Amino acid sequence: MSAEGGTKAIVAALAANLGIAASKAVAFAFTGSSSMLAESIHSVADSGNQGLLLIGRKRSERNRTPEHPFGYGRERYFYAFVVAVVLFTVGSAFSLYEGYHKISHPEDVKSPIWAFAVLIVAIGLEAFSFRTAIKESNEIRGEQSWWAFIRRAKAPELPVVLLEDLAALVGLILALFGVSMAVATGDGIWDGIGTVAIGVLLGVVATILSIETKSLLIGEGVDPGTERRIIEALESVDEVARLIHIRTEYLGPDELLIAAKIAVYHDDTAAEVARGIDAAEARIRAQVPEAKLIYLEPALDEASRQGLTGAEPAPETPASS
Repeated sequence: MSAEGGTKAIVAALAANLGIAASKAVAFAFTGSSSMLAESIHSVADSGNQGLLLIGRKRSERNRTPEHPFGYGRERYFYAFVVAVVLFTVGSAFSLYEGYHKISHPEDVKSPIWAFAVLIVAIGLEAFSFRTAIKESNEIRGEQSWWAFIRRAKAPELPVVLLEDLAALVGLILALFGVSMAVATGDGIWDGIGTVAIGVLLGVVATILSIETKSLLIGEGVDPGTERRIIEALESVDEVARLIHIRTEYLGPDELLIAAKIAVYHDDTAAEVARGIDAAEARIRAQVPEAKLIYLEPALDEASRQGLTGAEPAPETPASS
C-alpha cells in the first residue's frame, strides 16, 4: 500500500463516517432507538480510529534522533493498537450497556421511517467504502487468503479499515434487524437485542485487532517465503560461502532490519569480502525493497578453516613390490 493511496482511503473513510454518525444521531433523536444510538457511537468510534491512524502515519515519518536511532516507524503500530484496545472496546462496552438497558426497560421505536431511511443510506455508503478497501487490499494481497492477509500484513491501516468496514456493515444489518423486529412485533426488546449483538461484534473485532497489532508492536520478522528470498540473495554472491544465521525485524511497515552472519572463504582479501557484502546488500534490496537496514557480519567458513589449519592427511598408497 502506497503512503498516498492509504492516506486518501483513510481520509475518505473518515469523512464518510462523520457524515454517517451525524445522520444516525439525528435518527436516534427522532426514534429513540438504542440500536441507532449504538450505531452512531460505532461511527464516531470509526471516525476516531481513522483520525488516530492518520496521526500515527504522520508521526512515523519523523527523522531519526539519537534517542530513537531506528526512527519512529512503530508509531503506526502503536496508534493501531490504541484503535483496537480503546475505541473499539469503548464502543463495544457502551453498546452492551445500552442494549442491556433496553432489554431490561424496553421502549417502542418512534418514527421508524427515520431509522429505516438512515440505515439503508448508511449501508450503501459503507458498502462503497468496504468495496474500496477490498480493491486496495487486492492490489497487495497476492495469493493470500483474507485471513492470512489480515494476520500477516505489516502495514496496519488496511486490515484495520477492512475490519472496520466489515463490522460497520454487519452492525448496520443488525441494527436494521433489531428496529424491524421491534416495529413488526411492537416489542422494544428486539431493539435491545440488536444493540447487544452490535456490542458483541465490536468486541470480537477489538480482540482480533489488538492481538495482531500487539504482535507488530512487539516486533515481527519476515514470513518464511521472504526469508527464503533473502537467503537465496545472500548465497548467490560468489564471495559468500553460506549463511550461518539470520535475524529480521520490521521497524515499521516500510522499514525492515536484517542482521546476518555469513561465512566467507579464508583466502579472500578484505577488499573482496567488502565487495561481496556490498553485492549481497544490493541483491537483498532488489528482492525485498523494504530492507532499509542490513548488517552483515563475515566469519570464516568452518570448511575453509579446516583447509587452512590442515585436515588429517589421507593414508599413503603402499608402494608396489
